[in-house]
Amino acid sequence: MRMKKGSFLWYLYLDKIYCLLSLRNTRILMEYFNILDVHRRNALNDVVFYHFLHHVTDMSRNQIMTVFDMLDWDATGEIGIDEFYLVICILLSHESHLEEQFIFRHSRSVFELMDKEGELRIRLSQFEAFRFLFNIRKQEMVQIFKNFDVTTGDDRLNYKEFKLFTIFCVDKHQDRIKAQKTKSRTHKQKTLFEKWREEQKMKLNR
Repeated sequence: MRMKKGSFLWYLYLDKIYCLLSLRNTRILMEYFNILDVHRRNALNDVVFYHFLHHVTDMSRNQIMTVFDMLDWDATGEIGIDEFYLVICILLSHESHLEEQFIFRHSRSVFELMDKEGELRIRLSQFEAFRFLFNIRKQEMVQIFKNFDVTTGDDRLNYKEFKLFTIFCVDKHQDRIKAQKTKSRTHKQKTLFEKWREEQKMKLNR
């Protein structure tokens, strides 16, 4: 899943620590929501929601309707500003490669969204339906259930088990950042060395 270039989402900033929008960006988002709310119900129906996500992302119709059903937890056929805000933060976290950080910071909300049947448990099939939002590979997901279904052993994750998974996610995110910093530092050192070597060659050739 990718955001399409040129959409207004490209101009919104997601805080990298808390994965939330600034107050200014939230106000902008509310104004945009009001523009989309053509029926003046303080809500978006599935048709408007589909055309919005089709315009700003490359998600398929099935994926968009899966997201809509996830957000429409009370089955009213509409989503409000709170759900709209949440999906925008998810999209921005995905685009900024902050999926693990988002899941960790908003673990309760993510868990409740996936637990559509209100069983306080998440099945593998429920997790798999939304994995495209959080950039989780299928094989990784199967491994997650093997590794974190430790307290009940019923092939479903309760919230405590899911929370353990989010802690693992944020650790993975931090390890990736450290690896990127190390790679950048190594590249910088290599560039400086190459520059010094060229300077030495020039001195020797004088």
